[in-house]
Amino acid sequence: MTVVLYTTLGCHLCEQARELLMMVNPGLEIDAVDVAENDELIAQYGERIPVLSRNGHELAWPFGLLDVQAFLQKP
Repeated sequence: MTVVLYTTLGCHLCEQARELLMMVNPGLEIDAVDVAENDELIAQYGERIPVLSRNGHELAWPFGLLDVQAFLQKP
């Protein structure tokens, strides 16, 4: 299973999001996308990061362990 993590350099909340993902599923593949490298991504995610994306579903910060578990269980 792969999850996209919209992030940027130095984002401590993004590190927390990554840790939550690893707690829920240690074998999870995380595709980190730096929003700072693309103007469209900055416009879409810049003020919402970290954002998780998988199968057309998104989960924006703030979220906790139970939120991540529910997000990963969505089809």
